[in-house]
Order: sequence, then structure tokens, then C-alpha cells
Amino acid sequence: MTDPNDGSGGVTVTPSEGGTTSGSGGSSTPLTTNSQANYPDHVTPGNNSKANPIKLPDDFDPFKHLQQQYIPLHNQIVKHWFGDTNPPSGEDWEPNLHTPRHSSRVACTMTMNDNQLVMQMRHHLFYDLLGYGRSSLVTFYGSRENQEPPVIGHPKVLFYFSQDAGSLPPDEDHITDAEYSVRLMTLENTSTDLHQKLVEIANEIKVQFIHQKQGIIHAKGSLCVSYKDVKHGFPNGSKILSHAETDGIALYQKICNVIDVPFDELKINVGNPKKPSTVGAVAETQVIMGQTRKKRAYRRVTNVRFRYAYALIPGEPNPLFLVDTTYRYNPLVKL
Repeated sequence: MTDPNDGSGGVTVTPSEGGTTSGSGGSSTPLTTNSQANYPDHVTPGNNSKANPIKLPDDFDPFKHLQQQYIPLHNQIVKHWFGDTNPPSGEDWEPNLHTPRHSSRVACTMTMNDNQLVMQMRHHLFYDLLGYGRSSLVTFYGSRENQEPPVIGHPKVLFYFSQDAGSLPPDEDHITDAEYSVRLMTLENTSTDLHQKLVEIANEIKVQFIHQKQGIIHAKGSLCVSYKDVKHGFPNGSKILSHAETDGIALYQKICNVIDVPFDELKINVGNPKKPSTVGAVAETQVIMGQTRKKRAYRRVTNVRFRYAYALIPGEPNPLFLVDTTYRYNPLVKL
């Protein structure tokens, strides 16, 4: 039932017919849970009549059946989350403890030999402690009625970056992230070709922001690189925090390429604060309502990786994901 050489996290689970298999290339066949192949020959899915009640085999093991359904899906997500640990040659990943990221992947990968407690611990480590479960969770406070976009009718494309969880120092309690945006000034929410244009934008995002199915890395730092071009969707105040001026400019160039507008370096402004960036762990604390909290880091110097891009369309209640490297959403364009 297990093969330590499998690319999906060191584990290959062979479920009943209609299950899932994952290969070393990162692609997989979705697990089919409602296929007739998953049932005994005399059982038809959905047939719940008294004349022919659904019966399970006499040797049916609910826990083993649950493992066969759950483990492949879990390990597939783990494989994508730790995609940077896959061998660049395309070979299967082999469990090892060479780096903290490899060690974390081994700890998160489930096997058919795990009991319920071990499975729960691996799940808790991956979803809660390493942060997969909250990596894209946005909590909204206040009334949505008062949050109308500043540019009425024009969709907004946002690019989300976050720090690799494996690079987070042990004494830090949250990862560093960043989000940059641009307005689509040539399109409106009622444009008849809006969907087609967003698909084109999503394909260009794959070219500009993704390499070998992984997001590019941006060096975030204390330098504030701003770009003002209201005509092309960059309003006053659009800024990118970078470790170097060239990093911020390169990111603006990529965004301009995505939406097919010219980039003008003369519209760049660079602010270099006297206050130094936070390097390493935050040591200073403050007491808030009786609780000791760490002070916020000031423009921390760290690498953040592109995770996904989505569009906010006025009048649409939900965001439309364009590209997603986390495999958590259903984007317009697949990797």
C-alpha cells in the first residue's frame, strides 16, 4: 500500500477502482467517490429503495476505507505546498531530512500505516501550525455596503505573495505577505468581452509570474517604490516595498506586461526611509488589554513568493481567481 518513492509526498495509496493516482509530474486524476466502480457489484449508487438496500461487504473496514479516500487527497495538497522540494530533474521526491522544508514535508505526509491519532497530528501540523488552512483566509470586519471600489465599474486585478512557511523563524508567529493591484481601465464590469480578456490576462500572468509551476520570488524590503499612472490603472499611492529599486521596477514591468500597457520608468518614485528594516525576529513587545504582544515588524527584509492572482469585479459578490499556485481555488487558467 505504500511506496516511499512516490512523488506525492513519499506515499502511494492504491484505493479501490475509481480512486486516484498521482505521478511525479504533479498532475493527478481527481478522486471519484460517486463512481459505480467504488461499490460492490450488486450495489447501484443512489439506490436506497427498501427492495434493494445498499449493503457493504462483510469485511468492510470503515477506517481503512476512509484512509483510502482521505490520504491521497491530503498528500496531493502536501506535494503542491512543498513543491519547492521536488527534484528539478522531474524525478520522484524521496523522503529525507536534508532541509527544514523536507523535514516538514515528511512530517505532514500521511501513510496507510498511520493510526487515527497520527493522522490528526499530521493534519494539525500542516493545516494549523504551518498555516495551510489560513494561508488564504481573509477576515472581513465591518459593513460591505461601505466598501465600494474607488474606481466605479473597472475591475481590479490583485497579485498575492507570501513567505514560504519553511523559511519562517521558529520564534515568529506569522508569515510575511504582500498584495499588489492594478485597475483594468480599458474594461468595465459590463464589457461583453470581459471574460475573454480575463482569460488572456490569466495566461499572461502564467508567463510573467510562474516558472516551472511555482510562483516567482520577490525580495521585499524597506525601499518604497511607487508608480503613478492613473490612465493605465496605477492610482496615486500604488507602491511596492522592495529590497532594491530594481526589484520593484521589475515587478511593475511584469504587471504592465500582464495588462498590456506601456511602462514608463519616469513615473517611478523611490522613497528610502531612514528607519532600518526589521531583520530577524521581533524582540520588542507591548501590552494590549493585558496581553503581551510582539510589536509589528517594520518593512521586514524577506523573500515572498507569488501565490495567486484574482479579479474583483464591481457588482460581483465573489472574487474571480485567474491563476492559483496553491491549488485551493478554481482559477480561469490551470497551471
